[in-house]
Amino acid sequence: MKIIKLILVGFILLPYTVVAQGNIRYATIKAIRGNVQVRGIDSKKWEVATVGKVLKEGDVIKTGTDGWALLAIDDGKTAEVEVSANSQLLLSELKGKVSNNTQKTLLDLAIGKILIKVQKLHRKESKFEVKTPTSIVGVRGTVFAVEVESLE
Repeated sequence: MKIIKLILVGFILLPYTVVAQGNIRYATIKAIRGNVQVRGIDSKKWEVATVGKVLKEGDVIKTGTDGWALLAIDDGKTAEVEVSANSQLLLSELKGKVSNNTQKTLLDLAIGKILIKVQKLHRKESKFEVKTPTSIVGVRGTVFAVEVESLE
């Protein structure tokens, strides 16, 4: 009887385990300094960022002249992103497939500067890219910075 109960509990919890393993990806604000704001994909207004706030695909973070933020994508297992002052960053794609353990990350930097520490990608189908108004950069695991200056 105990074995049957354990098997039933396993089947009930299995879908939740699959979601926790990678279908839903996110970034968490780990630290902030100065003026930092976020806007959710479903929101039209900016709100003050707070440490611990979870950002999802489509959310935007922007920093003021004295602002700085540290983001951890997937609790730092994928990357850490430092968003410098006067920057605006869109979490354009945070996709993952549990079935083949792949992920696609696309950050869209409209203006400003970011420093990224990307963990090594273990599947060749996985991608980590940063888009700017003039280019797209892809990496497989490294530390690098991307900066977008105003055209004016």
